[in-house]
Amino acid sequence: MPLMVLIFLIGYFDNGSPIFIQKRVGRHEVPFKLFKFRSMHISTASCPTHLVDPTSVTRFGKLLRNTKMDEIPQLWNVLIGDMSFVGPRPCLLDQSQLIEERRTRNLFDIRPGITGLAQTSGVDMSDPVTLSLVDHNMVKSLNLKSYLMFILKTILGKGSGDRVKN
Repeated sequence: MPLMVLIFLIGYFDNGSPIFIQKRVGRHEVPFKLFKFRSMHISTASCPTHLVDPTSVTRFGKLLRNTKMDEIPQLWNVLIGDMSFVGPRPCLLDQSQLIEERRTRNLFDIRPGITGLAQTSGVDMSDPVTLSLVDHNMVKSLNLKSYLMFILKTILGKGSGDRVKN
């Protein structure tokens, strides 16, 4: 909790709005509000991260993204049942190709997650087919050991997080 308060205060002075809320596609394709610490300027368009200009990320936001601390508020999403710790990252409502790929692989039958195989392997949302295949393979082979390993790898900084376009 003290870390969250500190990040909130620094974020407030960094960009004036430390919490970012965005609608995402959840279990059974039901939209939900995802919470994150803001890592980009307030004026940044709401679109997949790989389409965002790198100058949109604030200096503090870069630190948050590199350490994955921007994900901490998603613990609220887990607590209220919108998300799991491990699962496919929830996509935006307008990512139609990714939604279709996930639909064909029944990936909306489970809760989306904060982390998973794609995140710890450097696979992002820029290639919907690859992402959905990686997510599908993860879900098919998921067990308690791999679930805990994905969480540990994320805490230890494994993976690159969502890529910002070059």
